[in-house]
Amino acid sequence: MTITWVALAILAIALAWPVPILLARASWPARAPATALIVWQAIALAGGLSMLGALFSFGLEPFGDDLATGLAAFPGWLVAGELPAGTSFLQMFAVSGGILLGVHLLLTLGLTFARAERSRRRHGQLVRLLSAPIPERPGMRLLEHEAPVAYCLPGTTRSVTVLSAGLVELLDDQQLQAVIAHELAHATQRHHLLLVAFRAWRGSLPWFPIATRALDAVTVLVEMLADDRARQQVPDEALAASIALVASASDAPAVSRLDPATDATARALAADGHSAERRLTRLITPGRPLGAAGRALALICSVALLAVPTVLIVAPAVLA
Repeated sequence: MTITWVALAILAIALAWPVPILLARASWPARAPATALIVWQAIALAGGLSMLGALFSFGLEPFGDDLATGLAAFPGWLVAGELPAGTSFLQMFAVSGGILLGVHLLLTLGLTFARAERSRRRHGQLVRLLSAPIPERPGMRLLEHEAPVAYCLPGTTRSVTVLSAGLVELLDDQQLQAVIAHELAHATQRHHLLLVAFRAWRGSLPWFPIATRALDAVTVLVEMLADDRARQQVPDEALAASIALVASASDAPAVSRLDPATDATARALAADGHSAERRLTRLITPGRPLGAAGRALALICSVALLAVPTVLIVAPAVLA
């Protein structure tokens, strides 16, 4: 299994450092945010699979000729209290590290989703208490607050879009429609699930700067994707004006008090100046959308990223 764990380790290192940095610095994701989001997900999944696969392939090498055989034999040796001849401390350390890392990743993912759901429910109760429904806009509520805030509160069966009185007073009808279309895009496309997954990745590896970089990139791409949906209903000028007005008029502390940890929409729309600047640049000086060939190449790379570690792990057992 030497070739397997060496190849997986090289792939894990590449996906943990140079590849995410290159993608975060690239300009093409702004021209195809949906495609870029797929690539980011492939990097995260393939990186985790490669990292765990490398640890187990190296650590279980004395237990079998391939990973499947080693995994099947390992519990028996463990119960017997013995180890195969030639097993090193470093290999046992790798197996222990792989088990701990895998459990840690799964637990962090589960806890992050549970906390997000709990926060969403608590925030939903506050919204129902502090806001009023907007009769002419089903599924929307008006919050009496001077800060210009708009965000989507996702739900299991129905989402709620919250608008502040400050936002309604600040924007004209077309600009307000742009904001509403943007928030509805978040709800219909379930962007919060993707953001929670990347928050879990960052939470499980807080010392890992690439996890933070990935979350930042995905957050901006999600906003751009919602912008693209809004652009189908309103002119780019109206959407750009709404972003600029809200960003310039927002009171970040007030927004943070209104925005729960489960929702990044208000923060990206109002308080995050860097995100707003990138979105404005994209709307004011739009580049050509990424062509079909470029999107196809990115998707092929995403499939390859997932296929390579899977093949490296599974193929030896199948071909044996």
